[in-house]
Amino acid sequence: MKKITYLLSALMVLATVSVKAQASQECNIKYNLFKGNVTTKKYEEAKPDLNLLMTNCPKLSVNIYKYGAKVADKTKDGALYKKVYETRLANFPNKGTAKAHSDYATFLAKNNLASDDEIFAILQKAYEISPKDMGVKNIFKYFKGIVGKYKDANPQKVFDTYDDVMESVGEKLDDYNKKIAPLLIKDSLKTIGAKEKKRLKAYTINSKALGLVEGGLDAEISAIATCERLIPIYTRDYEANKGNGVWLRRAVSRMYNKGCQTDPLFEKLAKSYADVTQSADAFNFVAGVLQDNGDKAGAAAMRKKAFDLETDPLKKARLKLREAQGTRNKSRARALAYEALKYNPNMGKAYLYIASLYAKSANSCGSDEFEKRMVYVAALNKAQKAQRVDPGSGAGRYIKSYRGNIPSKKLIFQKGIAPGSSHRVGCWIGESVRVPSK
Repeated sequence: MKKITYLLSALMVLATVSVKAQASQECNIKYNLFKGNVTTKKYEEAKPDLNLLMTNCPKLSVNIYKYGAKVADKTKDGALYKKVYETRLANFPNKGTAKAHSDYATFLAKNNLASDDEIFAILQKAYEISPKDMGVKNIFKYFKGIVGKYKDANPQKVFDTYDDVMESVGEKLDDYNKKIAPLLIKDSLKTIGAKEKKRLKAYTINSKALGLVEGGLDAEISAIATCERLIPIYTRDYEANKGNGVWLRRAVSRMYNKGCQTDPLFEKLAKSYADVTQSADAFNFVAGVLQDNGDKAGAAAMRKKAFDLETDPLKKARLKLREAQGTRNKSRARALAYEALKYNPNMGKAYLYIASLYAKSANSCGSDEFEKRMVYVAALNKAQKAQRVDPGSGAGRYIKSYRGNIPSKKLIFQKGIAPGSSHRVGCWIGESVRVPSK
């Protein structure tokens, strides 16, 4: 009797295993059919298999939901997208969730299927998981929502969100910068392959989009992040945060960027930041304080300490550029910006800084209108270089401004100079540029 019982149990187990194996095989067949329809853009034909997979094989692969979102988006099927979104979260709660939230918010906004508050709530979920995995436009949209809700009630929340978002944008831009640099070299040598060319184009587009977001975020916060508003807030919160390195770094950076260094609070924050973190970034801020206090030797020693402590080439480049930005002598400032470019040849902001130095010298680097306007040609060249090597640097607005000030065809004709010929820009700039031909 026991033998019969064991035999029946074994047969039932085998039957169960066989059924599961059969079901798994069917799921894989349906998944491959579904994937094939999506990749060949047969979105309506893909729907039945998508629904079957979500019902019978919801944990087979997260790609079911990635492809499913595309099917719902292309067919503008709001009910299907909601089902894909919710089923994905239920079965893959820790795989690419921030992007899933962000993409769903985009779909709802694009098709007017939800209110601004509902979309903001979904974006907030994405932000709380991983801001850097949000879509470029959604990063900006979320921050605008934060500004609208908290600019008066809780400006510190706006500042904190700005810092989080900017750090995420900065990480993305650095990542694209690293990917773009070797591809640009291959492109210039004509050794770039078709796939690499496609990647370079995609990285360039995404980097430019992030650069625009960075500029948009700055514009949004500039109205509320004034010295008059920052100083009382940081004075109030200093005691509670004087041991918090992240808070100190953000406070010092914001006051520096807004030009609040003359207030005694800046020195207090910078020194606390250095004491707490012992970081290269902090020592560099202290160097600026020493410089402003007239201790040039102490400032130079502190800058060297900061630079020697830093090991990341990208961060070394930023330290050099910040030193350049704090230098009054234009020739010396340019030299420091070029030093920054030795550590990061694709640092567009260094080229833009040199361009700005040139543009500010236009009225003093020429004896007539033509010569003065040729200074803008030198500035334009640097801005265009910035855009080529670093699409996310935000060079577009500089290029537009400088291009609007170069010599006109009429002025070139009156001067009797051949378009395309070489011209030496004088004074401290000392560069040869081409006379515009268009």
